[in-house]
Amino acid sequence: MSLPEYVGPCAFGIKMGVVLPGSDLKSMIKSEIMKINKDGLLEDNDALCVTESIVARAQENYITTEEIAEEVTDKLNLKPNDTLGVLFPILSRNRFSLILEGLAKAVPRGKIIVQLSHPDDEVGNQLIPPEKSQALIDKGYNVIKAEELEEDCIHPITNVNYLKLYRDIITEQGAEAELFVSNDYRVILDYHPQGVLCADIHTREEHRSKLESKVITCTLQDLFNDSSKESWSEWGLLGSNMSSDNKLKLAPYNADEFACELQKEILDATGKKIEVIIGGDGAYKDPSSGIYELADPKPAFGTTPGLRQHMREGVKYKYLIDMYHNQGKSEKEIQEIIAKESEKKKGKNHEIETEGTTPRKIEDILASLADLVSGSADAGTPVILIKSI
Repeated sequence: MSLPEYVGPCAFGIKMGVVLPGSDLKSMIKSEIMKINKDGLLEDNDALCVTESIVARAQENYITTEEIAEEVTDKLNLKPNDTLGVLFPILSRNRFSLILEGLAKAVPRGKIIVQLSHPDDEVGNQLIPPEKSQALIDKGYNVIKAEELEEDCIHPITNVNYLKLYRDIITEQGAEAELFVSNDYRVILDYHPQGVLCADIHTREEHRSKLESKVITCTLQDLFNDSSKESWSEWGLLGSNMSSDNKLKLAPYNADEFACELQKEILDATGKKIEVIIGGDGAYKDPSSGIYELADPKPAFGTTPGLRQHMREGVKYKYLIDMYHNQGKSEKEIQEIIAKESEKKKGKNHEIETEGTTPRKIEDILASLADLVSGSADAGTPVILIKSI
């Protein structure tokens, strides 16, 4: 049952059984692929995107809040009564609340300083209304105490007051909590912490490089990225998610290796060479909430070599159609020219014919598409088959 030639790129969600810790995931996926191949839907150069969540679950890649406390204590040389600075964490119960609990366990007789950005965190979760933020900036406020903002800090989507939530998480572990809002990363040094965790995602290295000469500093990626440990990831705590009351699931480890092994098993079983992606959050911004969905460090945690660092470019169809139509060319002539331009532009320099299609990493595009089909639709389809890539 091959798709008709007039069908362009498309994605199909593949339903699977429940993936449990320790499941033989490659065998489970291969079983579904055999059905797809039997139905004539699998072709060379298709792409298969597997959500990072089921890969990490099958790997049993979990840690506890107690282990987070031990890890950050070791990395930052903390004592139970020290002050720990936490710079620019995102506002998320799923992504950060358990990490914060673990950090507070590291200094149960000390203090946690949390510096938040405004009006939003780095992925677009609103902390305070933009007009309130601008008014404070106009008045010359560089630092805003949490106590001054309590009534303004209800998240417009989740209705959670993250200042209160984060303070309560810290104090429940016995530590003192001090939260404030400032977009100037240097302010955290005014509180004289013994160590600073750069808890931001996409700007973590920039802030680490500016702080590490003044205080012991690490990023979320530096915690649990040791391959000698039972649970670890190249991304450390980046990309981790809440699993249970005190347990966090890390991003998968060796995701490239998993993708390549799965590709080989599918090739051996079906004779079809397809590309494989281990996908996380898609790289897109929700137009209604303004939230930038990429809370993972990147859209694709792992890929097969055929996708790695390749750029997706196309021709600027609207420009070419209008230009050649104005030159008096027929519909058939325009179609033939566009087909030739599409082939000619592969791998070439960016020119006017392609400027309508900004070059992007193919792995980012495909992982984002898969996330929209699977994760954002919550469709129970952790594997996505993408055709005509």
